Amino acid sequence: MIENAQYTIDLVYYIYKRDAVGYAILGALCNAVKRGVDVRIMVDSLGSIHANHDELKALETCADEASYIKNKAGFDTAKKARVQVVIINALSKAFVRMNRRSHDKLIVIDGHAADKAIIITGGRNISVSYYGIHEDGSPDPTAYQDLEIILRPDMQAVDKAPTVGTLTTHYYTLLSLHAGNKRLRPGWLQWGYQKERDKAQEKLLFVKNIPAIKASLEKMPSFMSTGYSLSMVKLVHQLDNLTNENVVSGALENLHHNLNSIHNIGQALATHMVEPVKTLRQTSPYYFLARYDNEEGNVVFDSVISAHRWLKENPEGNIELITNSVLTSDNFSAQAVIDMETAPRLLLSPELIEQWQSDLDEGEFNPELVESEEWKEMVNNPRIKIYQTGKLDSVLLGGDQHYGKLHAKFVVMGDVGYVGTSNFDYRSRLFNNEFGYYFKGAELADNLNTVFEDLKARSYRWGSSEWLEMRKQLMAQDSTKASTTRKQRGLYNTLDFTGLKKLF
Repeated sequence: MIENAQYTIDLVYYIYKRDAVGYAILGALCNAVKRGVDVRIMVDSLGSIHANHDELKALETCADEASYIKNKAGFDTAKKARVQVVIINALSKAFVRMNRRSHDKLIVIDGHAADKAIIITGGRNISVSYYGIHEDGSPDPTAYQDLEIILRPDMQAVDKAPTVGTLTTHYYTLLSLHAGNKRLRPGWLQWGYQKERDKAQEKLLFVKNIPAIKASLEKMPSFMSTGYSLSMVKLVHQLDNLTNENVVSGALENLHHNLNSIHNIGQALATHMVEPVKTLRQTSPYYFLARYDNEEGNVVFDSVISAHRWLKENPEGNIELITNSVLTSDNFSAQAVIDMETAPRLLLSPELIEQWQSDLDEGEFNPELVESEEWKEMVNNPRIKIYQTGKLDSVLLGGDQHYGKLHAKFVVMGDVGYVGTSNFDYRSRLFNNEFGYYFKGAELADNLNTVFEDLKARSYRWGSSEWLEMRKQLMAQDSTKASTTRKQRGLYNTLDFTGLKKLF
């Protein structure tokens, strides 16, 4: 897509690694500038932290060889293509707000050209580990399992409202103007930048010739021209999170102020659906239950209460969640919260929660608990199903199957859904700017339901006998994952007592 851009390219990523994929994209961007395409790129200062970012400064120097921008008729204009590199919430400018991150993953190609605009967003960052390869180009079966959505304007409706391309480009511009951002510019000693540019071209050629990627590129013309479904979409963001005050104690008030937040738009869409939602499906690598207190320490919102109330008011309603297990998670702190709070609070009684959280011998390894009829009845709740990826045939347990690391984030409820960057955790709700699109369209919803079913087939239900055995076999090993799984209860207690769980 970058190589086919004609007018503009806008990229923003939370993680942009200086590896084969990162350099290859920089090489493609430099080539785009040389043929007359305006390029803007933003990276998060913490997610993409580096001492000097010479590779991005080198991209700026590509403007020295820029061609003239072309108009829609294909003729040269009087302006040459430009490059703008921005560090979001730069640590040097926003140290007091260094915990406010831009979690965006977004590419906009030719956003203002309705007949050419392409938008891609989802969970994938820029790194070899998100593209299924190692640095040497060999396949990486442990890579992140992610999902992105591609959007193009409906040409039959371009005169009725701003197109998705135009709207997303405006959003990008708003994010680029955030007060904590820093424009990155090359220094006056530029001899090192040519080396970076040469490396980018070498990596571009290398990546394009990796067999799996080469095969995908050959199919790209057909892929990009077919398979679209007509859907209404609504852009959602959480830009307010970058500047909100009283982030934790004022969480509910802040949430209500941002009418375009993922939470508020989702609530509004669900409320106005013609047919009642029968099944709510959510997929996220991290899943925390929101519970907000006011300054006096009183609970003002609890998503567990809301979920159970929704089920009571909708007798045919069901909730299905898919997240990581201890086998597939890349964040043992977040996983501790999922296994010690999220799933137990949704499924178990207070008495069983207390016993489960106590210690391994009294809880997880206690047959009187996990083999009891009460336990089995609760974890097999027919209306709340929590799945975790990974099975007993995993290579980590001596099997032959790779399950990677779940990183996709999406929601499906009837013919409405969401695809974007937001994890369902406190960090995404309170601290990060997040981005995505809600959609209304049966075909797209069906496609996501197919993905959901595929993930379910690679998962166990939380609390099931297979799930317990998987954890038991892992804990018997001598590995980092085994150690952190054995220590989940202590870690969770620390995170809960200190309030640090709201930072993950």
